[in-house]
Amino acid sequence: MSDRIEWPVGRDKDAALIIRTDYDDAQAWSAVKAALMMTWGEEDDFEPYVHIVDDPKWKGITPAQALSEASAHAERRGVAYLADRVSMREAPVTLLALSLLTREQCESDEEFEVCGGAFRVVPYGIHEMNANLMIANLDFGDFADVAGDDPEGVFRGFAD
Repeated sequence: MSDRIEWPVGRDKDAALIIRTDYDDAQAWSAVKAALMMTWGEEDDFEPYVHIVDDPKWKGITPAQALSEASAHAERRGVAYLADRVSMREAPVTLLALSLLTREQCESDEEFEVCGGAFRVVPYGIHEMNANLMIANLDFGDFADVAGDDPEGVFRGFAD
C-alpha cells in the first residue's frame, strides 16, 4: 500500500471510476466534470453513472502507479479513467482509460494484449464503455480496437 494514496473503497463497482490526477486548473476540471455529467444515449435518455475521486493525494499519479495501487487492493478487473494533464489542457476533452489488469494477472501475453493497456476516451464514450463492460457485452480490447482505428487514438463512442 502506498503512503501517498488509498484506492477508493466503498464505491459502487458498477460506476465508472474517474480519478483526477491534475490539479493545476480548477476551471478546466469544472469543464471536465460538466462533460462527464451530461446525459447520453441516442436521445440523451441515460444519466451518467460515475464515481469521481477528487483528492489531491492523487496529484501527478502516473498510469503505472494507478495500476500498482489497483493491484495492491485486489482491483483485478475493470477500468479506471484518469483525468490527467491532457484531459485538462487539450480539446476535445479526453480521459485516459486504463485497464486495471496487469500482465501478471494474465495467463498469456495474448490475453494481456487483448485485455490490458490504455487509450484515450471522450466523456460520452466513458458512459458507453461502462455500460457495455458492466453487462459483459464487450471487453476492454473491443474499445481499444475502435480507439486504435481513430486517427488520434481516441474512443469516441459507437454512435456516429
